[in-house]
Amino acid sequence: MKPLFHILLLFLFGIFFGCKSEEGRKEMAKLPDGKEIPIKYASGLSITDYGNFRIITVKDPWPNADRSFKYLLAEENAEIPEGLKFDQKIKVPVQKIVVTSTTHIPSLEILNKEETLVGFPGLDYISSEATRKLIAEGKIKELGKNEALNTESLLSLQPDLIVAFSIDGSNKSLNTVEKSGIPVVFNSDWTENSPLGKAEWIKFFGALYGKIDSANSFFEQIEKEYNQAKELAKSAEESPSVVAGAMYKDQWYLPAGNSWQAIFLEDANSEYLFADSEGTGSLSLSFEAVLSQAASADFWIGPAQFQSYEEMRSASPHYTRFSAFQEKQVYTFSSEKGETGGVIFYELAPIRPDLVLKDLISILHPSLLPEYQTTFYKPLQ
Repeated sequence: MKPLFHILLLFLFGIFFGCKSEEGRKEMAKLPDGKEIPIKYASGLSITDYGNFRIITVKDPWPNADRSFKYLLAEENAEIPEGLKFDQKIKVPVQKIVVTSTTHIPSLEILNKEETLVGFPGLDYISSEATRKLIAEGKIKELGKNEALNTESLLSLQPDLIVAFSIDGSNKSLNTVEKSGIPVVFNSDWTENSPLGKAEWIKFFGALYGKIDSANSFFEQIEKEYNQAKELAKSAEESPSVVAGAMYKDQWYLPAGNSWQAIFLEDANSEYLFADSEGTGSLSLSFEAVLSQAASADFWIGPAQFQSYEEMRSASPHYTRFSAFQEKQVYTFSSEKGETGGVIFYELAPIRPDLVLKDLISILHPSLLPEYQTTFYKPLQ
């Protein structure tokens, strides 16, 4: 009887798995062909448009992350394929939003959606005049700090979602918000190293608001302006040498060779003296190591938060040993601030890399942009 039993068992297994396989094929057949939204520079973002719903995939939510996130953006009454897996579902277009980084503010304004913002942690950091007007009118609520959100205030707002960022994936207040039923969506524009890669994240917000075409149009213009400026810089006859950063507690912090800031300096046709260093973040070096390599640098770009030569001299007389300090060729992005003290560079520069690059070209190669008025970088006072 055993051989007959085994044959019967194999027959039943065949029917069972055949049905399951057929069922899987049917589910796959229900998923329509999607249109990939072009993403040329942002390494951590992809968007697929299926008509009345879209899928956003965030591949690198934080440095060294071991997972990605998939977000379903669905219009009202959208038919969603059975079995489709996702981390969060968001009804679009978004009507009420909470964002957690000032880098998100310009995207909302460019898409004319700043009035959908109902809460933000650290309102004083916001510099934009348009959004500050909404704050003054009481339309945007203070939510504390990103690491410790005032969840009671946030939940009272009942936003459609909160756009968050995370350093390492651990934030208890975000977990509390998520458990309440408010979707938490990670935005990792800040992890991108390419200047155009950061700016391309406007397409993330374009998808949330059903304004992909507007987001694409804006980015294409930024890309064009940036690449034209980059080509202009190549025409310069010389590549001046550059040092960056400043000391903090006896260590000098400056951009690593593959960082966002270092790429700007390369595209501006300068010789960043630490361009050969590895990494995409910051270097931590001794004062002596920086002095030995950069004492004769032609320019000093971005000396931390210093805004005057006297401030630098008071902080450390050693700064006066650099040629750029002696020749008054130090330029800072920290002096341009909003009315409540927020540094405009931190808010606007990621989405306007064309302006950053033009600033640097006008400083390093003044003959190429003789009438240009800088947006972010200004001479140290």
